[in-house]
Amino acid sequence: MQKKLYPLPTEWATLCQRAGQSYSQLYDIVRPILAAVKARGDEAVREYVGKFDGVEIDDFRVSEEEFEKAIESVSPELKQAIEIARQNITKFHEAQITPIQRIETTEGVVCWRKSVAIEKVGLYIPSQNAPLFSTILMLGIPAKIAGCTEIVLCTPPSRAGKIHPVILYTAHLLGIHEVRKCGGVQAIGALAYGTDTIAKVDKIFGPSNAYVTAAKQLVAEQGTAIDLPAGPSEVLVIADKTANPIFVAADLLSQAEHGTDSQVVLCTDSEALAEAVLVEIDTQLASLPRKEVATESLNQSHILVFKDLNEAMSFSNQYAPEHLILAVENPEVLAESVINAGSVFLGHYTPESAGDYASGTNHTLPTAGYARATGGVSLDSFVKKITFQHISRQGIQNLGSTIERMAEAEGLHAHKNAVSVRLANL
Repeated sequence: MQKKLYPLPTEWATLCQRAGQSYSQLYDIVRPILAAVKARGDEAVREYVGKFDGVEIDDFRVSEEEFEKAIESVSPELKQAIEIARQNITKFHEAQITPIQRIETTEGVVCWRKSVAIEKVGLYIPSQNAPLFSTILMLGIPAKIAGCTEIVLCTPPSRAGKIHPVILYTAHLLGIHEVRKCGGVQAIGALAYGTDTIAKVDKIFGPSNAYVTAAKQLVAEQGTAIDLPAGPSEVLVIADKTANPIFVAADLLSQAEHGTDSQVVLCTDSEALAEAVLVEIDTQLASLPRKEVATESLNQSHILVFKDLNEAMSFSNQYAPEHLILAVENPEVLAESVINAGSVFLGHYTPESAGDYASGTNHTLPTAGYARATGGVSLDSFVKKITFQHISRQGIQNLGSTIERMAEAEGLHAHKNAVSVRLANL
């Protein structure tokens, strides 16, 4: 990692830059694939699955027999862990249900808002580098709580044409049985446009590589909603002299192993801690199975030493990290200064991986600075907030003249007349 002492605020914008390929270049690659899927459906999807995943798939649908075999092959210990995570994630997201509140804004004028589920949603679950079954919990559970009537799950097959058993087990556990053996840009196209075997959906959820993210952004321009532009994973750790360098190094490496384009940042007010973390990273890195991936990620990552924690937090708010860990003596106090972050982890015993798997919060979060303007996936991501109003005879008499004056001032006389004819009728 690149260590920098006391960076000036004029340098922060450069330090906030993420690595990765230009989206303008990616769009040129992705557009023809989407166009082919839109034009030729399953035929094009099959062609690209063969090209990119190296396998020929006759039927993208997962059979009941495949589900049964997967359920049998997952160990009882892993099933128990998934169940604990499922319960915690369910508790956290069920608490996000909001009751309908009817507000009388003027006597006789009642307004309210109701959450209505998005009917058809698509879940994209990466599985080439690792079977991200935890993402099924993070997306499938709020989709079910919201009441989405159709949930389609797409995930890349292995070279043997199979889906990893734990992905099928987790989908089955949540009652998701429309699972399709396809990934990449072609899967996003299939979910956006629909094919003979893959249903068209109204909104697509799920993280993946830059190509899939580019595809999601392109189909969003064409009318299919997406959760958020989730790019390469990232973490920023703010640590003081009370932090354990072993813990901090482990947290940084837990994100660095995600991918070569992931980025990790340590902000501290202690040069001694910075040096200790560097040593500990080398020690832990040596035994990581994904050492090569993590090493490349670390090469584009930073350790920044600031004069104090307030300055470190100011940098963090400009960086707007996907994950923010506060490994400091008084994390609750420092947390009050958080303005931009996807998810925040407080204290020395709160690793980011807890949120990735089982604490209950959602791990589908904004990256690349999008946390400045948006939050992560929640129950609200799976619903539309529809407003309603009812105006009585007394209500239109009370409010009518206000509407008439405003409509006339804007020169919209038909708007005024819609009120005037009612008042005249009274």
